[in-house]
Amino acid sequence: MAKIYTDKDADLGVFQGKTLAVLGFGSQGHAHALNLKESGAHVIIGLYEGSKSIAVAREKGFEVYSTAEAVQKADVILVALPDTKQPAAYEKDIAPNLKKGKTLIFSHGFSIHFKTIVPPPEVDVILVAPKGPGHIVRRMYTEGKGVPSLIAVYQNPSKKAKKVALAWAKGIGGTRAGVLETTFKEETETDLFGEQTVLCGGASALVQAGFEVLVEAGYSPEMAYFECLHELKLIVDLMNEAGISGMRFSISETAKWGDVSVGPKIIDASVKKRMKAALTNIQSGKFAKQWVKEYQSGYPQYNALLKEGENHPIEKVGSKLRSMMPWMQKRQTKGAQASY
Repeated sequence: MAKIYTDKDADLGVFQGKTLAVLGFGSQGHAHALNLKESGAHVIIGLYEGSKSIAVAREKGFEVYSTAEAVQKADVILVALPDTKQPAAYEKDIAPNLKKGKTLIFSHGFSIHFKTIVPPPEVDVILVAPKGPGHIVRRMYTEGKGVPSLIAVYQNPSKKAKKVALAWAKGIGGTRAGVLETTFKEETETDLFGEQTVLCGGASALVQAGFEVLVEAGYSPEMAYFECLHELKLIVDLMNEAGISGMRFSISETAKWGDVSVGPKIIDASVKKRMKAALTNIQSGKFAKQWVKEYQSGYPQYNALLKEGENHPIEKVGSKLRSMMPWMQKRQTKGAQASY
């Protein structure tokens, strides 16, 4: 079993007299910055000129600098920019200002693992990856809790990289929940696989397909929405709290029988075969190359597929039904892409 690091294994004193820079103030960036600041660290923000996030970061009480200035001033630098935007920012603003003794941190291993960024050997390179979106990292911290996190060390010329990684994880609340040590390769490949085949891609496609089958069979869209989307959270919450067996303990015998007898016929060996193909594309770097190419060409397919998803009938009926539940936390989605 892997060792799980907790608060007692990490020392925030590592940051005494140090300046921490967070480059970007989007989903992960704002959460890391605010949590570390409230943990007693000196945190500055680095943003490109004209970024919409400058005013937001200043409003939260941060000193804001250009990306290059922030890298110059900081001892430890979190690159909290989108994977596709990291290489250009690295070449222009980060690399020219790196010196021996500085530490680069990433919250996802994509750029280092697929070598879209190749750091100089004299700087430490580490990973601190909370296993949850930034707004959850922030909310859990404010509630005195934390999101389980991963750490990894890629380069360690100072011989202190792991202590810095653990201190950063503690500063954002990760050690409250537990921190596991991994590698950039393992974090990157498993994270991409999970997003594509289960958590986002798999779940979205399964929900949409179930909704379509019921509506095409003549059932009302409202019934289809409740059965295929709304109740999914209740089941996932049970799994999250007690595992799959614990979830089954909490549902009826009829539901259990449908689960174990029909579920494997839907998500069958052919699905697993395609999952393996997706994993191969990730491991070989094919997915990364395609994604970088998509970004470089201006996101044509990405934007078209997102638009198609927004126009799916489940979105219209879902919006109507959610408006009838005032207690449910609503999220703005249109035009709310994180700014960096």
